[in-house]
Amino acid sequence: MGNKSSLLLREEEIAQIHDETGFTPNQIERLYSRFTSLDRNDCGTLSREDFLRIPELAINPLCERIVHSFFADSSDDRVNFRQFTRVLAHFRPIKPNKENKLNSREAKLRFAFRMYDLDDDETISRDELLNILQMMVGANISQDQLNSIAERTIVEADTVGGGKISFEDFCRALERTEVEQKMSIRFLN
Repeated sequence: MGNKSSLLLREEEIAQIHDETGFTPNQIERLYSRFTSLDRNDCGTLSREDFLRIPELAINPLCERIVHSFFADSSDDRVNFRQFTRVLAHFRPIKPNKENKLNSREAKLRFAFRMYDLDDDETISRDELLNILQMMVGANISQDQLNSIAERTIVEADTVGGGKISFEDFCRALERTEVEQKMSIRFLN
């Protein structure tokens, strides 16, 4: 199976994916191997069900939102390898003096923002925030406490006073957070 995955990726595809994502050719081949192992139907694309078979993802409270992020740019509810690597590129550590639009601070913030923006309207409402908080903490915090956290977060972050958090508000609220580190996974070294 290891040979199969590397034979199906052409050098020019590897070079294009490297330019687009910043992954090294070795990392791309390893990601492709993982991608093909998830592709149970051997059709060159992944379905939502394929993602849900990843044990580490299946137990994540934000599983649905994470899986949704892979399909944001998909028109047919299938994800090809290139789309797969583009999403994963958001989690590459940022390298100093190496610009990559998929894993810049702004791209990481935009990705995180979209996890909260359940209806894709470019804002995070109190209900959306409450929904995500419930996914994250389950029954460990009372509904009153969750309501209080959601309300306080909206009041503190919303600079316009519309009762919603815009992307700009979201960025301001996280300006002292090391998003580059918190949204980085050291993988495939």
